[in-house]
Amino acid sequence: MLLLVGGFYAYKFYHRSFSIITNESPKTDVLLIHSGATLEEVIDSLLANEQIHHANRFRWTADKMQYDDSAIRSGRYIISHPSNSKSLLSMLRAGKQTPLKVTIQNVRTIQQMCGRVSAKLEMDSISLMNYISTAFDSLAGTVPATRMTRFIPNTYEFYWTVTPEDFCKRMLKEYDRFWSEEKLAKASAIGLTPEQVYTLASIIEKETNYNPEKTRMAGVYLNRIDQGIPLQADPTVVFAIGDFELRRVLLGHLEVDSPYNTYKNLGLPPGPIFMPGIASIDAVLNKEDHDYIFFCAKPTDEGSGHAFAKTLSAHNVNARKYQAWLNQQGIK
Repeated sequence: MLLLVGGFYAYKFYHRSFSIITNESPKTDVLLIHSGATLEEVIDSLLANEQIHHANRFRWTADKMQYDDSAIRSGRYIISHPSNSKSLLSMLRAGKQTPLKVTIQNVRTIQQMCGRVSAKLEMDSISLMNYISTAFDSLAGTVPATRMTRFIPNTYEFYWTVTPEDFCKRMLKEYDRFWSEEKLAKASAIGLTPEQVYTLASIIEKETNYNPEKTRMAGVYLNRIDQGIPLQADPTVVFAIGDFELRRVLLGHLEVDSPYNTYKNLGLPPGPIFMPGIASIDAVLNKEDHDYIFFCAKPTDEGSGHAFAKTLSAHNVNARKYQAWLNQQGIK
């Protein structure tokens, strides 16, 4: 009798703990457990995602494995099939998260970056922005205008539960990794700091999407800096105005009083106006040597890119042609 009773309970334990509990076709294989979640909330999520069947079997095994409210670890977990209660609970109890990919690019401001990053992670944009506003500068050696320069565009892996502090520290490590001795030497050779390279690259990023001409455009801007000529970059005026839907910069816009208005101020603006792509950063570091001082967008029927000029008279010809095309298109 003892053997029969023992065998019955052994079978019961084995059946509840080791038989397959996951569904073959869940709504999603991702389980998100938020900070402070209870066991019942975890079970509700598993059921809502159709990741398990037999909630009672999961609950029974959780009790045997002492997986209760105090043992729950927040995180992003991938629920694989087939899994039994014991293996699933072992993963959750140990906090064995699966990292996710977060792409950081194409943002104009730190606030916008915080919003996009937090949409992928547990932390909210306010907590990330608060950390950057209060603690980041002392950690990164930046000022508010140059904070963006520490974020190198790329795709990174993070745990869903990463904190604002750990997120920022990781980005600073990536910044140090990106700025190799070779890149630092190239920046020094053209008389710019990494922050200035990033800032100039941000202007180029907004001037053109056509990568083959970016090194030439970088050469134009550096020629103007060397000769004490204002950069007169329209994207900086757009940034200063704050109307990011503006399609055509007019004479009245050039009067905006802002340190970012490169029609009124010599040299580079205080910081980047956009997060530049790697191609734009590399274009500055590998700028083309030439005598061009001006460039102007071409009408689209003349091909990609910009028309470059060495003299004001030649530039005015290019500019009038482009303005006439804008008028024909009804762009105001």
